[in-house]
Amino acid sequence: MTDMQNRQDKASLLLLYTGGTIGMKQDPNTLTLKPFDFSQILAEVPELAKFAYRIDSVSFDPIIDSSDVDPAVWKEIARLIDVHYDEYDGFVVLHGTDTMAYSASALSFMIEGLTKPVIFTGSQLPIGLPRTDGKENLISAVEIAAAKDANGHAMVPEVCICFDNRLLRGNRTKKVSADEFKAFRSPNMPPLAEAGISIRYNDAIIRKPVDWDARPAFTYDLDTRVSILKIHPGITRQVVRNILCGEDTRAVIIETYGSGNAPASEWFLSLVSEASAMGKVLLNVTQCLAGVVNMGIYANGKAIQDCGVTGGGDMTVEAALGKLFYLLGKSAENDAVKRNLALNLRGEISI
Repeated sequence: MTDMQNRQDKASLLLLYTGGTIGMKQDPNTLTLKPFDFSQILAEVPELAKFAYRIDSVSFDPIIDSSDVDPAVWKEIARLIDVHYDEYDGFVVLHGTDTMAYSASALSFMIEGLTKPVIFTGSQLPIGLPRTDGKENLISAVEIAAAKDANGHAMVPEVCICFDNRLLRGNRTKKVSADEFKAFRSPNMPPLAEAGISIRYNDAIIRKPVDWDARPAFTYDLDTRVSILKIHPGITRQVVRNILCGEDTRAVIIETYGSGNAPASEWFLSLVSEASAMGKVLLNVTQCLAGVVNMGIYANGKAIQDCGVTGGGDMTVEAALGKLFYLLGKSAENDAVKRNLALNLRGEISI
């Protein structure tokens, strides 16, 4: 046995079960779906025992439907990783699919300087059903979370989503299907790894820490005073005013058309200017699944740029939300937040 194989065999992982479809099992009597005891995960997925890893698990009590996930849940996930960081080689977070991209994005900003994998996964069908995708997703996530290179370093020290044989950067990912096994896409970035007969790592784009021996910094101060304005034909002045100029809002994500275009009507631009003059952070992201915001291409995009809107590049709305919560929590100065929005902090934006 090589040194690398020996290290792999001794890998230790912590599974964090927050809730979601993957943790459900069909009751043989009522045929209803109920969560199973995750301390018995090896009994449900005996294939995991073949890895010879030490796998421990912690379950939320009560478990959380992913539609109910909020920043308090993100903080608890981060806290559990923080508390157990020195005990394990990697972490697998079992999570409902509806808000998984939001959670993975937020965690990527809340943990700075990762040296170990944090892999989110889940399933479209419960793990207790015959055709479940949960077993394959979990097995792949576990193997990737334990994987190390020849130097004993984690192959993917990032917050990721592992789903349908692909490993995607968490803050580049969107849920795109409610009923297909290929539920997630990373439209502006290729996968970090793909699982076929073997797992192929795209090492050139995997982010690595500056110091492998340094412990990451965990941030728990999030400012959630962020709204989202989705531009659509027929949008009214009152709706735009309520969202852009609300007293309790520090920042607004504006989901625009195409490469960053919005209405050029006088009333709309006046409200954008008013919100900007109030000091609010206004971030432009595209409604398109793929592509980049470039407000300099068309006159309508240039018009809102001139009103004080910051371009979000190719950030997803999920990443934009997590990034704003994080940056607003770190600084009371909105001008500093605007400057930092343009920086590529966790691989969430192409520079």
